[in-house]
Amino acid sequence: MAKVLVADDSIAVRKVAERLLTEAGLGVVLAANGEEALAYLAKEKPDLIVSDVIMPDKSGYEVCAFVRAHWALANTPVLLISGIVNDEVTRQAESCHADGVLKKPFQGTSLKDRVLDLLAKRQGAAASATKSIEKVTESIEAIQSARVSDEQLEAYRQAVARLKPLEEELRVERDRATHNAQRVAQLEGQLAGVKELESMLAREREQTAQLKKQLAEANSASARVQELESALKTERERTAEAKKQASVAESLGGRVQELEAALYAERQAATQLVQQMTAMEESVTRSQELARQLVQEQERTSDLTRRVAESEQVAARVSTLEQALATEQKKSKDFSERLSDAERASQKPQEFETLLQTERERNSLLVKLVSETEQAAEQATKRFEELATKLGEIAGLASQLGSGKRRP
Repeated sequence: MAKVLVADDSIAVRKVAERLLTEAGLGVVLAANGEEALAYLAKEKPDLIVSDVIMPDKSGYEVCAFVRAHWALANTPVLLISGIVNDEVTRQAESCHADGVLKKPFQGTSLKDRVLDLLAKRQGAAASATKSIEKVTESIEAIQSARVSDEQLEAYRQAVARLKPLEEELRVERDRATHNAQRVAQLEGQLAGVKELESMLAREREQTAQLKKQLAEANSASARVQELESALKTERERTAEAKKQASVAESLGGRVQELEAALYAERQAATQLVQQMTAMEESVTRSQELARQLVQEQERTSDLTRRVAESEQVAARVSTLEQALATEQKKSKDFSERLSDAERASQKPQEFETLLQTERERNSLLVKLVSETEQAAEQATKRFEELATKLGEIAGLASQLGSGKRRP
């Protein structure tokens, strides 16, 4: 079985080439780049080399030049493959003595047909060389058995001169035959790994299914890409508008500084306002509590006011009565004393009348004082009622402030 080395940095191309050549009954060795191909060629001798022109490290031209530079590999056919086949690629392929250039991707069985054709030409050349060697050998034997003439001697010398390269080719072919025999033994030993290859094929099929799934996801992603492109266009329009606005903003730089200063002042004022509002909220809460307490106090005050008024009236009346009683008692006592004195001194009517007039004036003054006391009590009651009214108004204002704060 002929062995073909395929060197390409694309795993897809390597897999396709492997499938096509394997179907043609050929053994395939894969290399992911030029370095791997050269490392393999340093140890092994394939029957044909298929190499990509452009690879990351070593190009296909360098691989072909390496093959032609080594006498053991010099006669190995080299087929270059490339995604672009033009005059420059063809010229470089000829300069490195490649056996042809094939365009990727492969059309149908083009790769298989080209490889088989090159292998057939190589085998024909080997067969021709073998026949030439056999003819030379026969000629030598005939020359040895016949009489040697000058012409025969010259023909013998020419045959000997041709014999050396033919012997070298024969040796190369024998080495290749030996290598092929070893390769056949290796392949016979590798037959036991067919099941492993089948499992690898199953894994490849699973990977193919995954790739199909990823392709479907990629198709859905393409729709998403269109949406993103539309969004990108919108964002670009927004960016252009933002740039326009930025240019306007740059022209208003001085105004921005003033506004920043005003904003800073407003922020400070807002901070103070927040602090005031917090204090007002606390005041409102306290006012509500005070309003509630005030209502209770107003009720108590009203009751107390009524009671105080009654008590004041009673107290004023009692005081008046006590004063009147004391006065009357005093008067009675004075009258008794004076009466006794009058009885003793009935001769002093004018002094008695003077004393009586004095007592009458005192009684009038007491009556006037009682009246003023009652008026003072009424004024105190009015002041207390005014105070209660003002407290009610304060409670109403606190309630309004609380409701105004909660409304925003």
